[in-house]
Amino acid sequence: MEYNVKTEGEFKYIEAGEGKTVILLHGLMGTLDDFAGVVNYFSKKGYHVLVPELPIYSLPILKTNVKNLAKFVKTFMEFKQIPKATFIGNSLGGHVCLYLTKSFPELVENLVLTGSSGLYEKAMGDTYPKRGDYEYIKAKTEAVFYDPKTASKKMIDDLFAVVNDRNCAIRILALAKSAIRHNMANDLPDMTVQTCLIWGKQDDVTPPDVAEEFNKLMPNSDLFWIDRCGHAPMMEHPDLFNEIVDAWFVKNNIK
Repeated sequence: MEYNVKTEGEFKYIEAGEGKTVILLHGLMGTLDDFAGVVNYFSKKGYHVLVPELPIYSLPILKTNVKNLAKFVKTFMEFKQIPKATFIGNSLGGHVCLYLTKSFPELVENLVLTGSSGLYEKAMGDTYPKRGDYEYIKAKTEAVFYDPKTASKKMIDDLFAVVNDRNCAIRILALAKSAIRHNMANDLPDMTVQTCLIWGKQDDVTPPDVAEEFNKLMPNSDLFWIDRCGHAPMMEHPDLFNEIVDAWFVKNNIK
């Protein structure tokens, strides 16, 4: 399904459907397309779905961190006049959800985290010594998924272009380091928001023990596993991911 990407002021985003607002946040290497299946499904199920593009490559370098991405989401909600929302976040997007919950709890109604950073994650590396090596980037991109075919040529080409752009590469490293600095372990026990954790059993970026730790530390969490799945369940198994989220929404009267 093709979506109309809106550009208004500093914001670029997808918007679809009407009803209760659900905001989707992509990861460090992610794009608006990562949640295509989720947008299609929930916009037809009576939800107002928003997917803002996080300003990963456009923030000033000294402000390129998890904290300022959370502030950006807050500003986006103010712009759209949304007082409170349910959030779905993948990888770094999940981390931003958590920091938003810590800093602005009044904005967060419920959380769905999938392959979230915030406790521990394996990055592509602290440097890009082989950033000019297409096969290296291809292998690293494919390793994010259980089925390497999930990594399309466009996805690999886009990532290759990003890591070979010095300004973009510097910001990726800044955010990777920020994610490590902003470890949420001490904050999670205080987050009483209802949380759905969906994890790929073969996630090598945020391994299964990370999901177990999230579930242990968060007071009101439910953990669901998807087999034969890596770091981005909503991309690799969109139908099953949507079914799990939908059933969890029903169980928790999120409508």
